Amino acid sequence: MPFQLHRRKVLQWFLVLLAAVMLSACGFHMRGPAKLPFKSIYLGFPDNSSLGTELKRYIRASGVEVVDKATEAEAVMQVLANTTEKKILTLNSNGQVREYSLYQRFSFLVKDQTGKVTIAPIQMTLKRDVTYDPNQELAKQAEEALLYRDMQSDLVQQILRRMSATKTGVDETIEE
Repeated sequence: MPFQLHRRKVLQWFLVLLAAVMLSACGFHMRGPAKLPFKSIYLGFPDNSSLGTELKRYIRASGVEVVDKATEAEAVMQVLANTTEKKILTLNSNGQVREYSLYQRFSFLVKDQTGKVTIAPIQMTLKRDVTYDPNQELAKQAEEALLYRDMQSDLVQQILRRMSATKTGVDETIEE
């Protein structure tokens, strides 16, 4: 009897260990900081840009230095456009707005120290739809602001993924 009890405990521990190994082998891992192909970067954002501030924070978290002068940087990000837009999506039977589409469009390119383009101009467009109710004007304005902040965070993550997907080297550079 004691032998079977011992055998059962060993089997239980083996199954627990097997389950742990199987779960860890599935390939899941948390996304860590971006692995950027340069050691320093200059970002072409105005000082009061919330998008620039958030992007700086994530770049610094990845171990890359964000410098204040383009001449000191290994890479230079040039912002080509950064616009937000609000369009009417649907109207009700009285011709009043029922839904809006919110857009954020952003385009940029990245050059190396010599001025060669390492990331060709990229345009990103993010869109969110929001319902509108004139009886809840303040709540809808707050919701719109929250959606724009959410789009900004998504945009920062997309920019970082594009930058980290770029390899440095002669073959990947694009002449202007």
